Amino acid sequence: MRKMPRRNISEKAISVWRIRGAIDSCLYLLLLVGLFFIFSWYDISMYYLYISSGVVILAGIWEIILLPHIRWKIWRYEVFEKEVELLRGIFIVKHTLIPMSRVQHVDTEQGPIYKKYGLTTVMISTAAGAHEIPALTEEVGIELRDQIAELAGTDENDD
Repeated sequence: MRKMPRRNISEKAISVWRIRGAIDSCLYLLLLVGLFFIFSWYDISMYYLYISSGVVILAGIWEIILLPHIRWKIWRYEVFEKEVELLRGIFIVKHTLIPMSRVQHVDTEQGPIYKKYGLTTVMISTAAGAHEIPALTEEVGIELRDQIAELAGTDENDD
């Protein structure tokens, strides 16, 4: 039986995912403010707004405090000579094997929040779609991108 992948992503991913959770929670709060005005305008019982507020608070706690750490503990990857193995997911666990013979190209991707934390994502493209290994340090991401490109026999090394 195959062993589980052992390499994990950067622990800085927790902070990045917490920021994303905070942004999402702010959007939910804006939705609540809109609902407040709609309920006031049409004289609808505020009971529904209280329930919605409780749901938004619980969702915020989940997305900002609990989920990032759980995601980080679960996310694993491993690069072998003939395949890349990915393991991720909380409720639905995805265990993906990407044959090196199917890899078309490998990219690194870095948005503004990742740049602030010195992180990058490695994108592995195949004919079936794209797979990503998120939240790697820049050095590890570039090294991994080059390693996969070499093992897959591609000549592309995009930044």
